[in-house]
Amino acid sequence: MKFFVNFLSAFRIAAAFAIIPTLLLGWYWVSFVLYALASISDWFDGYLARKYDVCTKLGGVMDHIGDKLLVANTLITLSVILTFIFPMFIPTLPGWVIVVPIIIMIARELYISGLREFLGTQKIEMPVPKARFSMGKIKTTLQMVATCALLLALGMPRLVLIPSIEVFAIYAFYTLAYVGMAGLWLALVASLWSATQYTRTFLGHLKKLK
Repeated sequence: MKFFVNFLSAFRIAAAFAIIPTLLLGWYWVSFVLYALASISDWFDGYLARKYDVCTKLGGVMDHIGDKLLVANTLITLSVILTFIFPMFIPTLPGWVIVVPIIIMIARELYISGLREFLGTQKIEMPVPKARFSMGKIKTTLQMVATCALLLALGMPRLVLIPSIEVFAIYAFYTLAYVGMAGLWLALVASLWSATQYTRTFLGHLKKLK
């Protein structure tokens, strides 16, 4: 079971890198499947590790790396596509409406990683909050839903070319695009809220070091 749990984390790391070329090549449906499977594996490996008590330091590191790479690689590539390829992805709305929350959330991940790295030099851990519905978990869930919606929306224009489902594809595109946009902004709110929680924890440790 330990091998399988670590395999899921390794798969998430591999999927994070595989998503970049599939997106840039326009294989949006492939990108969606990869991202969806990787997102499901994120929940599944943690559940199995806790249930069968096979948590290891290597598994924890791989899980953390996989999560960050999946989010960063996918969102950064999406921002590039929506800036240079589809600057008016949602008609009447400029591309920055989607790109701005992506940039801020990536910056937030780097900020939290910086705090963790500094505390690590002091041999202090800053674990993820263990609350069942922590802001970090809400942020991650919203990111996954929003990203899946945007990936599906990117694939919808090809379905418009099929006469029998043309109307459905158009409605699905707008629904998914707006769900993705709204999800990203909600994820941004949760992301910034979570960052303030980490900052308070960091400042608390910092006072003890003085």
